[in-house]
Amino acid sequence: MRFSETWLRDWVSPELTTQALADRITMAGLEVDAIEAVAGDFEGVVVAEVVAKEPHPSADKLNVCQVNDGGDEPVQVVCGAPNVAVGQKVPFARVNATLPGDFKIKKAKLRGVESRGMICSASELELEEGTSAGILVLSGEAPIGVSLRDWLALDDHAIEVDLTPNRGDCLSLKGIAREVGVLSRLPITVPDANMVPAVHQASFPVRVESPAKCPRYAGRIIRGVDVSVSTPLWMSERLRRSGVRTIDPIVDVTNYVMLEFGQPMHAFDLANLNDAIVVREAQDGERLTLLDGQEIALREGTLVIADEKQPLAIAGVMGGESSGVNASTQDIFLESAFFSPLAVAGQARSYGLHTDASHRFERDVDPQLAQVAIERATQLLLSIVGGEPGPVTDVMSPDHLPLGHEVVLRRERLDQCLALVMAGDDVVDILSRLGMRVDAIDSGWRVAVPSWRFDIALEEDLIEELARIHGYDRVPVRRPSARLKLSASNESSQPLARLRRHLVARGYQEAITYSFVAPELQEALTPGAVAPYLANPISSDMSVMRASLLPGLVKALSHNLNRQQARIRLFETGLVFRGELDDLEQVAMLGGIVCGPRQPEGWSSSREGVDFFDLKGDLESLMALTQQPDAWRFDAGEHPGLHPGQTARILCNDRHVGWVGALHPGVRASLGIKTNAFVFELELEALTQGNLPTFAPLSRHPDVRRDLALVVSDDVPVMALMDAMREQAGEWLVDMRLFDVYQGEGIEKGHKSLALGLTWQHPSRTLNDDEINQLVDAIVGEAKMRFAAVLRS
Repeated sequence: MRFSETWLRDWVSPELTTQALADRITMAGLEVDAIEAVAGDFEGVVVAEVVAKEPHPSADKLNVCQVNDGGDEPVQVVCGAPNVAVGQKVPFARVNATLPGDFKIKKAKLRGVESRGMICSASELELEEGTSAGILVLSGEAPIGVSLRDWLALDDHAIEVDLTPNRGDCLSLKGIAREVGVLSRLPITVPDANMVPAVHQASFPVRVESPAKCPRYAGRIIRGVDVSVSTPLWMSERLRRSGVRTIDPIVDVTNYVMLEFGQPMHAFDLANLNDAIVVREAQDGERLTLLDGQEIALREGTLVIADEKQPLAIAGVMGGESSGVNASTQDIFLESAFFSPLAVAGQARSYGLHTDASHRFERDVDPQLAQVAIERATQLLLSIVGGEPGPVTDVMSPDHLPLGHEVVLRRERLDQCLALVMAGDDVVDILSRLGMRVDAIDSGWRVAVPSWRFDIALEEDLIEELARIHGYDRVPVRRPSARLKLSASNESSQPLARLRRHLVARGYQEAITYSFVAPELQEALTPGAVAPYLANPISSDMSVMRASLLPGLVKALSHNLNRQQARIRLFETGLVFRGELDDLEQVAMLGGIVCGPRQPEGWSSSREGVDFFDLKGDLESLMALTQQPDAWRFDAGEHPGLHPGQTARILCNDRHVGWVGALHPGVRASLGIKTNAFVFELELEALTQGNLPTFAPLSRHPDVRRDLALVVSDDVPVMALMDAMREQAGEWLVDMRLFDVYQGEGIEKGHKSLALGLTWQHPSRTLNDDEINQLVDAIVGEAKMRFAAVLRS
């Protein structure tokens, strides 16, 4: 919510500086985001009138003008603005004036013609952003010779308040003034909004077919309006300082009342309405051209304002072009309605729109404002564009209008929450000044909540109101008191925090990415994955729920590579979404991505790049935390987003729980990633479930180790070979390690030599050579029979 400080002080004006006022608003829970001057810092600029104009003798695009700035004689000035004309009132910077940026105006000669001053544009005075197309033309009543800063009251500030969604009541000057008045214990001056008597009895029929979505709809005819007049300067300035551009007097009045009272309004050209106003749901396939020129296809269920022939507007969002006010409009139908927040919520975004009206209706508008706003708008319109008002048509559905409710506030609960005893008179005073009716009862107070405070439903809401108005800084600080006991700890499960710390200790950094990803990126990494599409995405590249953590991690990798980060280690935990909404599965996953050098840069470190086995080793260290060394396996597999020769399925107790591998070269090329990158993703549940640690006594007897070098074909999986050897190694095998893989001289092409170390240990005696030799012979025999392995001599 953006508003002018001067406008606010017309409602309520505490004796506070601008910064102190902003601080007080912020401390009350309405955070002030920015305070900006409404104009640049300038001096010596006055209102002047152009009394003569002739072409510059030596420049086609310049004019030599004579301006009356209130002095004894006209002042000659050279002006290059295309819109300068005789009779205009303009801002004129005299010689020695100072413009924003400490720019001094001096006498000058432009192409041989003397110029004593400067006719200014709005952007040169920092009254608008960007570069103005021409000079600023003032209204005809501007007094010549008067300081522009004084006449426009430019010693003002625009204050921007960042409101939480529950404080829609403060999306208006009235709401902000009400808060400031309560905080400062001052009354507020509300503009007159008394009933305007009807001059004629003409009315336009209104039929509400969706009363649950539109419980109240008010409208009135105003005949004989003059849309050729200009919006008064005081109104256009207040709109500008509130971030709203002026359009025409009728639209400006509806916007002004919206900013003033918080009630969005709309005006239809009566000549373009057919038979009746109908508030209904759109039919599938109906089309509407909006005021911004955009043509949209309406979806079934969208609440629209229509006549008997066609839709006229999306209710609570934006009007249609065909029924809008234009230069030929003579009669208007003024609309002021209350739409259910659920009827408007999401509608604007679903059509790629966001308007001031939808912003307010989504956060709830006071249902009692419709009548007040239409009377206030009528007053302003009659004073600006004239016309003859008719009676107000007010169609209501009391069964669907939000009803007032009461909340009981207990003295005991109030004292307990605030840790202070607030005087009963102060409680009643604060709540009363907030617009609530307070009745004393035995346990405390019964509070009737006003229609504009739809965020108050519980006792705690009232306590929060008392705390913020009393002052958060005046609430005593205390330590929480509670009965605390140690919670049970399941030693067989791994806390997620431990997994995170473990990866951080191995050089990873945790990433948090969006749950929404680009559909093309998801398709590239996980082709065929089914995940819900968003009806109202934040942007086109975040329009589908992620079916994998990999798209977000790959995007983060690209982001870092583009910023000259060569060594990257990232991991993420989070939910992935698989299936359609009616059969959606949410799975907690752990994913990671690595690329770049194996070790950080240093005098003693090598420059070798990370590879598949580095990432596999990181995963194996994670798996070791589960105390289930025999449960985990890596099997060669194929994944469409991963390199066909460097991909493995991750199995836990023979169940597929994830993948590890190198990014597919084609995927890397499509994403512009020039370096090798390796990824993993597996289900968190498999990592968090483990065995309960148990004690086993150490054997007093020595272990026995045998090293075997077996030559096998290249395509023999090492895991399969080790599983077969383990089956024949007997119950006393305590360790088996692969410590060397060799290919080269002495080894037949297409084969590899695998060197494995096997260790046996008996718990109660020393194993002899005969026992070990029998086991070794059985192992070698099994390897030869199943894998054609040959013992390397």
